[in-house]
Amino acid sequence: QVQLVESGGGLVQAGGSLRLSCATSRSDLSFDAMGWYRQAPGKQRELVASVTNGSTTNYVDSVKGRFTISRGNAKNTVYLQMNSLKAEDTGVYYCHARRYYIAYWGQGTQVTVSS
Repeated sequence: QVQLVESGGGLVQAGGSLRLSCATSRSDLSFDAMGWYRQAPGKQRELVASVTNGSTTNYVDSVKGRFTISRGNAKNTVYLQMNSLKAEDTGVYYCHARRYYIAYWGQGTQVTVSS
């Protein structure tokens, strides 16, 4: 059983910053890729950023230059540094991890950006 635990969400004013953290419950396992998705009210869940085991990163166009994804020294952690936040970044952010063909999800953390 693998669990993902997120932290770092909250309320911030436009232009501010937040840092999201995610750790899996199995530090003995390595994951092929980890990332962050978000879901805004009334919208579909979308990929925000991802990073592979080989450190290849991918970002949705709307966050390029503002968000940075990184993996910790421990293979089971991933972070999302969010700068210059905008109201449209508001949503529930979900941590995602993939090991072989199996995907794991966190419970989600709310990010609210006030304009």
